[in-house]
Amino acid sequence: MIALTAAEIAAATGGVLRGLEPVSLVSGAVVTDSRDVEPGGLFVALPGEHVDGHDFAAAAVERGAAAVLASREVAAADGTPLPTVLVADVERALGDLAREVLVRLRVAATEPGGSDLRVVGITGSVGKTTTKDLLAQLCGSVGPTIAPVRSFNNEIGLPLTVLRADETTRFLVLEMGASGIGHLTYLTDIAPPDVSVVLVVGQAHLGGFGGIEAVAKAKAEIVEGLLPDGVAVLNADDPRVSAMAVLAPGDVVTFGNASGAAVRARDVRLDATGRASFVVEAGGRSADVHLRLVGEHHVHNALAAAAAALAIGLDLDQVADGLSAADALSPHRMHVVDRPDGITVVDDSYNANPDSMRAALKALAVLAGRERRSVAVLGEMLELGDQTREAHDAIGRLVVRLNIGLTVVVGDGARAIRDGANHEGSWGDEVVLADDLDTAEKYLADELRPGDVVLVKSSYGAGLWRLGDRLVEGVAS
Repeated sequence: MIALTAAEIAAATGGVLRGLEPVSLVSGAVVTDSRDVEPGGLFVALPGEHVDGHDFAAAAVERGAAAVLASREVAAADGTPLPTVLVADVERALGDLAREVLVRLRVAATEPGGSDLRVVGITGSVGKTTTKDLLAQLCGSVGPTIAPVRSFNNEIGLPLTVLRADETTRFLVLEMGASGIGHLTYLTDIAPPDVSVVLVVGQAHLGGFGGIEAVAKAKAEIVEGLLPDGVAVLNADDPRVSAMAVLAPGDVVTFGNASGAAVRARDVRLDATGRASFVVEAGGRSADVHLRLVGEHHVHNALAAAAAALAIGLDLDQVADGLSAADALSPHRMHVVDRPDGITVVDDSYNANPDSMRAALKALAVLAGRERRSVAVLGEMLELGDQTREAHDAIGRLVVRLNIGLTVVVGDGARAIRDGANHEGSWGDEVVLADDLDTAEKYLADELRPGDVVLVKSSYGAGLWRLGDRLVEGVAS
């Protein structure tokens, strides 16, 4: 974080100082885990369902924290008050602090020799993290860039990402997630984007939203939250997204396969490893792209990243070269590992909804081809509300249509995948149901053989990422 006095932090958060001089300087990282504290940093004592950060305030100060952001008095073991900025709501104060820091950085960026800071916000029901990773690598090739680790995209993760920026930051790439109306309004109030990217309105979190139109309304908040001259980057292939153009305060840039899209891909082709090559077209120019990511669906994510990069000043050659050099950065996101025993594991277990599940299964079919056996290990897709059974049933039917060689359905919540496969025409041992992760692991240990291509896919809360880790490590070989 940029250096701030305790008084400045208190003013930004509406807090009062306890055991802390107003001129005391806080200049280190802002963290929520006491084990991550750096000398001179700020420890944010977030209350949690199972763990309360206030209980670790003393340990944070012992490790060098200059101050604690807390909602109640905290003290050392001997009763000495800890240096604290006392606030009414720690989570809200964290957002307020990030907002103030970004305002200061934007002012500094406009001064002579400033960084010309640009903020990009990315949302969508699927593809946010991959697009964020691609864009961060594009931006990082031309200037200092800050982007979220993993999927820090909520009311805690976004402020923490903003607070990592400093006066040298040229690009701040932010992933913005929402599970209800008003969530993106809150995030864009903290960090109003110069460029907002909307990928797709899909079936993720339907249980929380209550319907697809509510999802669209929530995603549109990132466009409404743009700076007055901000640019909206919209998916031309999704009518609900393209309709958001009327909400944009400034220019609109579209991407996709639609004939009128400003950024398009042509001549898309997949190699034997499932990686796509294509020609990107924008502004009357074209350039070749050869993605390192597995799955044709990443072409769409690459176009979104390209459109955003062009909107913040990169040229097409920089974009094409950057996309061709970009790697998958976040764990459990179509992470492909060739094991020594000849088994290939595709770990895409960080999250799942019907759209991403379909894309991953299609990628599995391409990667396995006709020579190798495709194995899908599938868990529950969470937060689908009254669409849960229908959505899982449809995935089971798709498994059969794609001729997946073996499907292991894990957990009772995903049972409808097996039912859908059976209704579509599966029989025998092509689709099996495992009650839990341990059962699935034992089954795979006996069943997998050299040459198999294994996809692991579920929502994070279903826990299949643990099985993904074990398979990658060869534990279940």
